[in-house]
Amino acid sequence: MIKKILITGGAGFIGINLAYSLLNNKDNFVIIYDNLSRKGSEKNIKWILSSGFKNIEFIKGDIRDYTKLKKSVKEYDCIYHLAAQVAVTKSVENPIEDFEINAQGTLYLLEAVRKNSPEAVFVFSSTNKVYGELLHLKLKEQETRYSLIGKNGIDENENLDFHSPYGNSKGTADQYIRDYYRIYGLKTVVFRQSCIFGPHQHGNTDQGWVAHFIIKTLNNEGITIYGDGKQVRDILDVSDLIRAYNLSVKNIEKVKGNIFNIGGGIDNTFSLLEFINFLEKETEKKIKYKFSDWRPGDQKIFISNNAKLKKELGWFPKISKEQGTKALIEWIKANYKDIE
Repeated sequence: MIKKILITGGAGFIGINLAYSLLNNKDNFVIIYDNLSRKGSEKNIKWILSSGFKNIEFIKGDIRDYTKLKKSVKEYDCIYHLAAQVAVTKSVENPIEDFEINAQGTLYLLEAVRKNSPEAVFVFSSTNKVYGELLHLKLKEQETRYSLIGKNGIDENENLDFHSPYGNSKGTADQYIRDYYRIYGLKTVVFRQSCIFGPHQHGNTDQGWVAHFIIKTLNNEGITIYGDGKQVRDILDVSDLIRAYNLSVKNIEKVKGNIFNIGGGIDNTFSLLEFINFLEKETEKKIKYKFSDWRPGDQKIFISNNAKLKKELGWFPKISKEQGTKALIEWIKANYKDIE
């Protein structure tokens, strides 16, 4: 039996990897809904539409277009909601647009699903930014990084603190999706994601810093570090994220209504300075970088505590930060003309 799957924002970095993974199963029919506004999305959609898959449809549409969205949402088996405004900096520049895309667009989609496809599994890509700046954490400042004291990472019991317009809009969407499970019975799962990276990521100074640093390095261009460079992130290969998505869908009766933090965890962390040092060794290039002011709400450290995911779904990261980064370097080298 053919499963019909909708991916909003399916031409973005995570979406295109998810679509490719799903399309390799001929029992899936995948509909990508995207307005192609994100840098690299047109290249991504062109790539996947030319990959020979017959079980795919592309709808060029905006998540803010409620009329088109209602017509596009039919009886689906699964909906992955990835369409978003993804950058804190752009949210500060244009908070109204950020709200319309992330909060209002999500509510439009939820209503369309409630009315037209209430039995669909609904997976949402949220963010660690819903936890705010995390100023209350006890940190130790070391030579190249900040370290957490007394914690193995941030779990789902951390208080929400929507900081920055982006944090507010994504947090609003996050909570609406949770509540549509409680009020309307939609089968929702929310993933509060740390730093995801991998192929087809057209990273820039606003978002996708792992790919951005690699692209700048290979292009012999300088890098701007916002803050002191000691801020720490756990990074997760996109294939590990997709594996978690798939496990949640397969076990939806067990996990519906749940929220999960997801990231590389404590074993897959880099500070920005450490990542630059790693890149210099891997590429044999000397990287020039400069410092600029901290960005609004930027966390000095975020490490996802994945214990709930491991307990509920048996999930844990399989691809190490070194393995994943080396693979991304090679992918960017092979696709260099497409990402400039």
